[in-house]
Amino acid sequence: MSTKHRVRLFDMQFITACISTAMVLILLGLMLFLVLSAHRLSVYVRENLNFTVLLNNDAPESAILALQKRLDSEAFVKASAYISKEEALKEEVETMGSDPVEFLGYNPFSPSIELKLHAAYANADSVAWIKERILADKLVTDIDYRQGLMDSVNRNISKLSIGLLAVAALLTLISFALINNTVRLTIYSKRFLIHTMKLVGAGWGFIRRPFLRRNFWVGLSSGVLADAVLVAAAYTLVSYEPGLLAVITTDILLWVMLSTLLFGVLITCMCAYISINKYLRLSAGDLYYM
Repeated sequence: MSTKHRVRLFDMQFITACISTAMVLILLGLMLFLVLSAHRLSVYVRENLNFTVLLNNDAPESAILALQKRLDSEAFVKASAYISKEEALKEEVETMGSDPVEFLGYNPFSPSIELKLHAAYANADSVAWIKERILADKLVTDIDYRQGLMDSVNRNISKLSIGLLAVAALLTLISFALINNTVRLTIYSKRFLIHTMKLVGAGWGFIRRPFLRRNFWVGLSSGVLADAVLVAAAYTLVSYEPGLLAVITTDILLWVMLSTLLFGVLITCMCAYISINKYLRLSAGDLYYM
């Protein structure tokens, strides 16, 4: 590629088009990330809801550990933790700052097993039969879980997913319109050059080729720039809150980066193709009235 051709390809108009397109792609990438991570977020929230199995005060520790082992083998259990009476009392003292033993004269807490369920089982129907199944064990006295919170989480996540999909669809249309406008204005400034090339006998494919090549590089450069911004934002969030690694996963980030890059290339090339064909069909007189 000659120096002269590189100047025509990578000029100030090219840089301006890249920046404006990248800004649109960043917004689209953020929305795509939210849509893809909504499922991971719902799994993360559901699997961190506490499901407490309360046990008999006089239950021997060996029997409790055997029960915990049986629960761990169940398909609905993701993780479990045995909390003795002494550990429960210690947590209460640390949380409330007072010791119930001082005014009650005994430890009021029971041993328990904290369960975390797999996300697929964290719903009202599954919890009902899980509770019935666990209560059948003679060591278990009761099961404590926040049914209202679980129902609220499931309901709100469903609404959030639908809302994100609607916004993503709307933003995709807006992104197409904005990028199309940027590409169209760039080609508009070259409409007389296109007509001149037609007059000297250049074919449509020959005329389209440099415009498509230029917009391919605009889309590719904009996608790379947008991906860099998105990765930097994700890295900053994870550095600030490491717990977000459960939501901001590598596979989701890679999907967002790849989709943003492909969308940038496809949309700029498609818009360029449509705009060029429009000017190729016009006569010389029509060019002055646009």
